Amino acid sequence: MAADQQPRETNESGGMKYPAQIESRSVWQGDELAARGDWMHQLQVEEVNQLTSAGENLAGHPPEHEVDLAIDLKPLADRMQRIQNDLEHGSGATLVRGFPVESLSTARTGGIFWSLAKQLGVPVSQTASGSRLFDVRDAAFGKEDVRTRGPNTRKKLSFHTDRCDVIGFLCLQQAKDGGENHLVSSAALYNRISAERPDLLAALMEPYPYQRHNVDGGNKTAYCHQPIFSFCEGHFAGSFLRVLIDRADASGEVAPLSTTQREALDYLEATAEQPELQYRFHLERGDMLFLNNWTTFHRRTEFIDWPEPERKRHLLRVWLSVPNSRPIDPLFKDNFGDTRRGAVRGGMRQR
Repeated sequence: MAADQQPRETNESGGMKYPAQIESRSVWQGDELAARGDWMHQLQVEEVNQLTSAGENLAGHPPEHEVDLAIDLKPLADRMQRIQNDLEHGSGATLVRGFPVESLSTARTGGIFWSLAKQLGVPVSQTASGSRLFDVRDAAFGKEDVRTRGPNTRKKLSFHTDRCDVIGFLCLQQAKDGGENHLVSSAALYNRISAERPDLLAALMEPYPYQRHNVDGGNKTAYCHQPIFSFCEGHFAGSFLRVLIDRADASGEVAPLSTTQREALDYLEATAEQPELQYRFHLERGDMLFLNNWTTFHRRTEFIDWPEPERKRHLLRVWLSVPNSRPIDPLFKDNFGDTRRGAVRGGMRQR
């Protein structure tokens, strides 16, 4: 695995050296992503027919309990292998169009999506109960319900990453209005902040406290500490979920953030808001989206649902640990488990 190229010019803080600018295929700005050859995949008729036939052969059990598909998916396996490589060594974002959601039941659609995702990596748990295929839709739990988390609300989400190497979505139904997807290259954010405010970049490479999510009931520790930006063996990693940082900071149980750390977080989010850095689009029915969580930040805008239950916005989501992953800073061990390249890591521990 080739590391991100590091130019001779470097920044230094606290004895730590890191590049002034990242030179990598993971650096892109705004609409440049749409012009990238690794961004868009359109499934061909033969591939769609294979998916439909495979779905008809499934028994309709929960996807993680399905046996391997009984038909040859070699053409799709080749495509998924290219996507796996591009997610790690390319832009870090891939959209696949044409999944035959209208031809299959939701259960069988989930089974096929699960099987395709497994060609990219190992699905890891997204809940304390061990669920590895998650329904992204408004559950209407209410603001004070402990089960509430961003993906089961209609509200706008802030730019963030998830606890996995690669996150995958399949759109079953889109909202009546809103629900637009926004992506930014975290490596491009690094470069912009390095050029404009290298003092704040240094702060973003310090460990920040994270409070465990209220649905992360299988984890025995209440807090962990990890950086926003980091390098390990020459490989860049961006990881960010501000809501958990703010909860830790407000708890009074960990050392409070410094003034510089708070300014750095604000500057990071303000930089991500710059339109020229964002790529915006809507997932449509049958679209699959895969993102490298170490090189991209993502979010979704608020949406308005259809009144009919069967038409409400609904996506399937997987968290994947991929075999060609980069090594990450040892500080991620508490949150991800194994930090070595290619290791199975991430997800929520089961209660």
